[in-house]
Amino acid sequence: MSQTGVLDSRTFNLPVDNIDTDQIIPGQFLTTTERDGLGQFCFYSWRFDENGSERASHALKAFNPGRQSVLVAGSNFGCGSSREHAPWALLDFGFKAVISSRFADIFRSNALKNGLLPVKVSEEVAAFLHAHPDHSVQIDIGNNLLTVEGHGKVEFPLDPFSAYCLTRGIDQLEFLLKNESDISRFENRRGA
Repeated sequence: MSQTGVLDSRTFNLPVDNIDTDQIIPGQFLTTTERDGLGQFCFYSWRFDENGSERASHALKAFNPGRQSVLVAGSNFGCGSSREHAPWALLDFGFKAVISSRFADIFRSNALKNGLLPVKVSEEVAAFLHAHPDHSVQIDIGNNLLTVEGHGKVEFPLDPFSAYCLTRGIDQLEFLLKNESDISRFENRRGA
């Protein structure tokens, strides 16, 4: 996200319901705790065949990370097992936000903890975006506001702490580490 907390982008549509975390990043790539490089495995089974060769056509072939940093997904995005690797892979692949009418709770929590913005919208807004691929949107994090060109402004749920971290480009662990000296002083005063 930008330091202003506003993201201007075109959308990339993936109108598939029930995309689970194993589709986002298959289990065989969960052997690292490093975030960098996981984008190459994002939607791996959709992009590559069993021999590791790129499929002639796949849904993500037209993705342009330079202009499309917002993924518009089907309902129930991020269902399945809990894995932080899923938001890491999406971020490293080039997405900064995901718009859906419904997110799996654990995925939404993991996304917010790791710097990926899940934007929950109504079915009506999702249908409009699915009908208009590569569409211009603006996400104002500080005001919890999504502006969809030709449709209008819609509010989305976002807690203040997540908004604080997202507008500063830090995840929750980085927030804690930035305040490590204050935390240590507090613990020392309490005898911890």
